[in-house]
Amino acid sequence: MPTITEERVMAALATVDDPELKKDLVSLEFIEDVKIDGVDLTFTIMLTTPACPMKETLRKNCEEALRRDIPEIGTIGINFGARVRSDAKLANVPFKNVIAVGAGKGGVGKSTVAVNLAVILASAGAKVGLLDADIYGPNIPNLLGSSESPQQAGEKLLPVEKYGIELMSMGFLIPPEQALVWRGPMIHNAINQLIGQVSWSDLDYLVVDLPPGTGDAQMSLAQQLPLSGAVVVTTPQGVSVSDTRRGVDAFRKLDVEVLGIIENMAGPIFGSGAGEKAAAEMGIPFLGRIPLEAAVTASGETGRPLTAGNTEGEAVSALKEIAGKIAAAISVRNSSVG
Repeated sequence: MPTITEERVMAALATVDDPELKKDLVSLEFIEDVKIDGVDLTFTIMLTTPACPMKETLRKNCEEALRRDIPEIGTIGINFGARVRSDAKLANVPFKNVIAVGAGKGGVGKSTVAVNLAVILASAGAKVGLLDADIYGPNIPNLLGSSESPQQAGEKLLPVEKYGIELMSMGFLIPPEQALVWRGPMIHNAINQLIGQVSWSDLDYLVVDLPPGTGDAQMSLAQQLPLSGAVVVTTPQGVSVSDTRRGVDAFRKLDVEVLGIIENMAGPIFGSGAGEKAAAEMGIPFLGRIPLEAAVTASGETGRPLTAGNTEGEAVSALKEIAGKIAAAISVRNSSVG
């Protein structure tokens, strides 16, 4: 019986392509920690995001290639790891990638999407921060059930930690009943402080919840912090989709890549499909639709995100699929420019 060697293993795995990057796993240097014990094999596939949506496809394709090219092989153990690649524009900040979540109008569930996107990425093993840049309506602390004040560390604030996420919000810094009536320069300064005067860790992803619309906060953020990409949340109603088109146009004018549109609250009450149609007409990806479920609303009231430890329901599945698509899109983008 021929001996199973690392060379034979790598030759077989060189026939397996990453579905997103369109290159084989060996040339991408994704295969690590190969261990051979008689006829049994274990190895690790190091991905560019822990939230890769193609893990099971890769597992299946690797097993098929190994059994085809090495018929005598026994058990095959495949582990997954990840090294998130950095956006080349973000050289002097502690964030590898910055994802903005925006909406053309309020009331579409933008903050709920931002929270669950951060929770999913963190649950997958990424280092994640969540910046609540919705200066006028900072809802993130309520959605995460967090009311504690940030601690001071020297001249900087320490982000609050919740569900494995580093969190900072203007909601921590002002009384809940106080309304902010600020013009552009004050908004610019506030966002600068939330970015630069907070002791963020080295993060794989910083998710930024923007205020709705196309105003000063979006411009200030794009000027101060290069964005890896933006996603725009809409509901199926015509007025929301119309505002979404303006939101997409605003990001394009700021030279921010729009990673796609998310249709929220889809179902019998509001209908569905309008977000997907708008994405096709604008030539950008449709990331998915999240059904209107009572559990989504309840999660906002309780301060426990729907995807925090919950694996059941159409909304959970939709959110996880959307998060995977966003992470994959950023990985492909960073690989193509790297």
